[in-house]
Amino acid sequence: MNSYAQTARIFKALSDENRVRILEILKSGEKCACKLLEELNVTQPTLSHHMKILCDSGIVDSRKDGKWTYYRISKSGRDNAMRIFAELTEITGGDDEPGHR
Repeated sequence: MNSYAQTARIFKALSDENRVRILEILKSGEKCACKLLEELNVTQPTLSHHMKILCDSGIVDSRKDGKWTYYRISKSGRDNAMRIFAELTEITGGDDEPGHR
């Protein structure tokens, strides 16, 4: 299992409406920051803040090309986030039926 700090970074990345919207946009493929700015109607500093959190979580990758940065969902980061969630929520003891402890 990843460290608690990395797990917290992943959940922090998913805990904001704008970041969830960014992931929805990136589902269709790599996007330039300029395109994200248009679709989200946020300022450049706000977008940079959200993208730093998403990239720090490992869920999103970035690359520079000239003056623009391009972003895409990281398959390995996505798979890691899904694995961590599954591990965290795996019931390991007792009866998992409602009302039982």
